Amino acid sequence: MRKTLLTAAIAVAFGAVSMSAAIAAKSDSVPKPDKDEPIQPIAAAKVKNKAMVDLGAKLFFDPRLSNSGFISCNSCHNLSLGGTDNLETSIGHGWSRGPINSPTVLNSALNIAQFWDGRAKDLREQAGGPIANPLEMANTHVLAVQQIQSIPGYVAEFKKVFGTEKVDIEKITEAIAAFEETLMTPNSRFDQWLKGNTKAITKTEYEGYQLFKSAGCIACHNGINIGGNSFQKMGVVEEYKTANPAQGRAGVSGKDADRFNFKVPTLRNVELTYPYFHDGAADTLTQAVDIMGRLQLGRKFTDDENAKIVAFLKTLTGDQPKFEFPIIPPSVDATPRPKPWEKSAAQVEAEKAAKK
Repeated sequence: MRKTLLTAAIAVAFGAVSMSAAIAAKSDSVPKPDKDEPIQPIAAAKVKNKAMVDLGAKLFFDPRLSNSGFISCNSCHNLSLGGTDNLETSIGHGWSRGPINSPTVLNSALNIAQFWDGRAKDLREQAGGPIANPLEMANTHVLAVQQIQSIPGYVAEFKKVFGTEKVDIEKITEAIAAFEETLMTPNSRFDQWLKGNTKAITKTEYEGYQLFKSAGCIACHNGINIGGNSFQKMGVVEEYKTANPAQGRAGVSGKDADRFNFKVPTLRNVELTYPYFHDGAADTLTQAVDIMGRLQLGRKFTDDENAKIVAFLKTLTGDQPKFEFPIIPPSVDATPRPKPWEKSAAQVEAEKAAKK
């Protein structure tokens, strides 16, 4: 009799434990995503031409494309820092203050256009801009081409990739763009949830996403890149006040109606890409969420609401790009030497134009 009672007690106890475990497991999960979620998971990059990507990686990290021999694409789009430089505005040639916050290069191939004002239609066009910008790399396309053309190691790679030893700016930017197209960040915890893993995000993060949608943030930050697919006015409900002179799309179109219309930034990896906005004015996600709520939505989020949205945003950090760090070909005797302490030709021309 005692043995029967003991067996029954053990069974009840194990049943209780099993039930508790089931309840705990259920509490660890959140509801499944809807079939028509406004955000879609991002896919891993597919390399189409490895030789071109490898050449582009070397050019991306090569500071000799700049007049100073010190600034590379990676200087402002640091792949160890979420594809940005974490500065309000970037530092250019001769410690020039850059005109605008450096957007992330990660997943940038998914953007509707490049730069905050969308003046470059694709990554190839974008890659040539900073090279000749007097406040950035301060070189000229002609001098940059001469630099690369003088290096036998590069000439051999251009021959392998393009079938010719002739280097030009179009081939340089095509190779850089090919490398940048591989800089995708799949497998974020939020993407895992979108694919059906209900334990990938927490209850607080899930509530933050639901609030993100119901508050209206999703109207601009949607799609695969959670942004980057439209231009929107900064300061819809309240005027956005800044000392930064950037005018947004108006600087491209010349239309006053486009003033302060900027490309909506991607929110993928946003935890890594501070400070925020085109002028880098928001140092933290908490500040950014508060400002956007008031200026764009006319809503003052409570501290609890803000914290939940920030928690959701931090689930958007994906697997960072992994690749073999490129060893760039060495200069030879004929390679022009950098001039880091002199005004560049681009700067001289800019100063002349400003005086007219």
